[in-house]
Amino acid sequence: MARKRILIVSPAAARDNNGNWQTASRWARFLRGRHRVDVASNWNAGDPAPDLLIALHARRSAEALAAFRSAHPERPTMLVLTGTDLYRDIDTSQEARAALEAADALVVLQDAGPARLAPHLRAKTHVIYQSSPALRPIQPSPAARHVDICMIGHLRLEKDPLTFMRAAALVQDARVRLLHIGGALAPALLEAARATEAATPRYRWLGPLPHAHTRQRLKRCRAMVIASHMEGGANVIIEAVTSGVPVLASHIEGNVGMLGDDYAGYFAPGDAAALAQLIERCARDAAFDALLRRQCAARAPRFAPATEQAALADLVDNLLRPPSRAA
Repeated sequence: MARKRILIVSPAAARDNNGNWQTASRWARFLRGRHRVDVASNWNAGDPAPDLLIALHARRSAEALAAFRSAHPERPTMLVLTGTDLYRDIDTSQEARAALEAADALVVLQDAGPARLAPHLRAKTHVIYQSSPALRPIQPSPAARHVDICMIGHLRLEKDPLTFMRAAALVQDARVRLLHIGGALAPALLEAARATEAATPRYRWLGPLPHAHTRQRLKRCRAMVIASHMEGGANVIIEAVTSGVPVLASHIEGNVGMLGDDYAGYFAPGDAAALAQLIERCARDAAFDALLRRQCAARAPRFAPATEQAALADLVDNLLRPPSRAA
């Protein structure tokens, strides 16, 4: 196939350092070996028209998708659905619902995603797990002075950082430190983080760190917490699993779609006491720690970069192939 022009529309930029940007930059890298790829925040009528438009986030990219479909109805489009799309916006936003209908292909990032869509949309929906390069795992030392448990996510309501903060006050093991990495996007949550640091020395808010530094910090932790109320397929789960770090996850559809129904490291969303108990078990119970590590290792192959790249290339090729469009 001749090289084509592909535009990835992402509402997030590099400075945001969030899941949308990580997806956009990784997919651009995957596709540039075969196509000319650009990443932009929008597409407007009159802009150069790519052969394929890939839009991230149904609600926030709805305007760009609608403009492109109106100007170039013969050219294919792909829409990647985020957690706020699947678990909030498609229920409340007409723009998000219109974007679902307009796109030629929909992509969800974990196995539970298609169930949130109407039956007629599932036929054009594809599951593509995101990926991360594997890092050599660091085995925990029983003699370690500290047992670090991290949470990676910006201070925003959807990530529920307050449950992590509350758990810090409930953990009894003196070795445990709770480290929170992420930018302060909500002033009230920043105030809560600072108050928690002052009242509970085991909790430390480290602020935003460069991506490479975050992964190195992550791989040295005993476990990683994701306490979110909604997720579409969290990058931080993938980065933990591919670093050999167990995940303690809120029991929500987006996390179950990543880790499996039988995963042993779930807690009820918002239940700080249950999270604190899981943290204590990770720190004290070698058998439980080993179980989580085995379960995460079993999921790791689906998060390999080669797997994601092959699935993305296959979908892109099908969208760019004229017979598929005619069908």
